[in-house]
Amino acid sequence: MTSRRVLPAEWASQSAVMLTWPHPGTDWFDILEDVEPVFMAIAKAVLKREHLVISCEHVVRLQELEQQLTAYACDNDLPGRVITVPAPANDTWARDHGPISVDTADGKTILDFRFNAWGGKFPWEKDNALNQHLSNAGAFGTTPMMSVDFVLEGGSIESDGLGTILTTSECMLTPTRNPELDRTDIETLLSETLGADRILWLNHGYLAGDDTDSHIDTLARFCAPDHICYVACPDTTDEHFGALAAMGEELQQFRQADGTPYKLTPLPWPDAIFDDEGQRLPATYANFLIINEAVLLPVYNVPQDDEAIAIMQGLFPEREIVPINCRPLIHQHGSLHCVTMQLPAGVVTP
Repeated sequence: MTSRRVLPAEWASQSAVMLTWPHPGTDWFDILEDVEPVFMAIAKAVLKREHLVISCEHVVRLQELEQQLTAYACDNDLPGRVITVPAPANDTWARDHGPISVDTADGKTILDFRFNAWGGKFPWEKDNALNQHLSNAGAFGTTPMMSVDFVLEGGSIESDGLGTILTTSECMLTPTRNPELDRTDIETLLSETLGADRILWLNHGYLAGDDTDSHIDTLARFCAPDHICYVACPDTTDEHFGALAAMGEELQQFRQADGTPYKLTPLPWPDAIFDDEGQRLPATYANFLIINEAVLLPVYNVPQDDEAIAIMQGLFPEREIVPINCRPLIHQHGSLHCVTMQLPAGVVTP
């Protein structure tokens, strides 16, 4: 219990992780056989440590998943349980259409922000209604859910759990999201809804192939209240070099609430990966997911994977590092963190 709202850090104790499963009606239809194993690997890693909430528009596939994953949990004497909800969805990016949970004076509250597919880039109506479907089906137990008339994606914010939020101006101030609000308005709203005392704005940094207008979870992440890891590009000939170097300089200027600098750890820069049309894909090691006792780390079958695993183990020495091949995911311009949403302890109690 707390006297004010707080957006928990991702390393806080969790009850479940939410997945919106791909189906033939999504953009994954022609590579389902490649992408479903990625989702399955994430699901099994989660079930080893906490519960799993899965929604899928394809009801028969959802029933198969429930049987398969429940059997897996039972056969391996795992603590996690599978909660399934049939629900329509345009796509699978649970980080951005999923609920955002906060601590309040009355306990946990789920906030259902508006989702408009990153400023209307793709169809979004089903995704925007998904949290209400899940709540109506009891997926969040008795945790109350409140709708917020503000477009906000979970991938656009990072919390240290102590009132500081890290974000990017490129995303937050894009006029196709909340055109009537300026930076001050947005800071006020984040304070009211998420309990933010401080907003750290990054004005530089991007990844080619990213549809989100520079979500923070592809660029820089809190790994402790005093520590930020971030994407760094050492190749001066790479198109990203200038923007990411400027982002690194901004991070060096940031200060903690007590005025001390942050510890900063650069993450490896993976070899460039392209799709069949020659478009560069947004591979990033910053798109990891922290869960109970583990970190799920996206890897891409490139030489830098081993270094990324070693660095992540150093950042989270008390947690198991679980590498998951996310090369299929980046073909739809996202990665591991993008397809998941953690639900803090107390939200899901099956």
